[in-house]
Amino acid sequence: MRIEEGSFEDWRKLARFHYRSHKVAGPGKIFRLMRGDELCGVIVYSYPPPICFGRKFVLPKMCWKEINEKSSVISRVVVHPKYRTIGLGAKLVKETLLLVGTPYVEMPAVMAKYNPFAEKAGMRKIAEQPPPKEALKIAEVLCKLGFNIHLLGSEKYVLHKLQTLSAEEVAKIREAFIKHVHARFMKTFFAHMPFEGWKPTPKKLGKPASKGLPT
Repeated sequence: MRIEEGSFEDWRKLARFHYRSHKVAGPGKIFRLMRGDELCGVIVYSYPPPICFGRKFVLPKMCWKEINEKSSVISRVVVHPKYRTIGLGAKLVKETLLLVGTPYVEMPAVMAKYNPFAEKAGMRKIAEQPPPKEALKIAEVLCKLGFNIHLLGSEKYVLHKLQTLSAEEVAKIREAFIKHVHARFMKTFFAHMPFEGWKPTPKKLGKPASKGLPT
């Protein structure tokens, strides 16, 4: 097997096997794992966000320009189901860390908690961020409406579940998001706006949130 530079199209081909959506914020370099002509895995490096939990514990304070120049983020790692459980996720991380071109690489990931492939590849766990209280409140509402919290990262699952709800139940979800506003939700609802442009007010949240909900 060989690792080489890939493209966003390679990610699209395997995105359906990833637990999160196909959307990737600020993709930078992409590498693919090939076996002959067969695509076996993909890793996507993105530009770093302005704030990352844990960064302050290991890196000196840097301006935004310096963060962009010195840091990258592993935003997606996916291996085709046919080739899982044989360490290829760790191989993708380990062999591309030196190819991405930045001295620091961050990897905020939910799956890394349950599958320590990043640590097997030589990365070091810095901190585990507790879920924000706003997210816990919303999760409580979603659980009462029959959502499987572990599947919320799947856009297909969420849309299917929303379509089974009544108008009153959808209204409860809107109300929960309006009442428990968090910056991370703003990133989703206002993805087309720059970070500094977010103004999380109930009035502004209610309208974009309704786009993905059945009426």
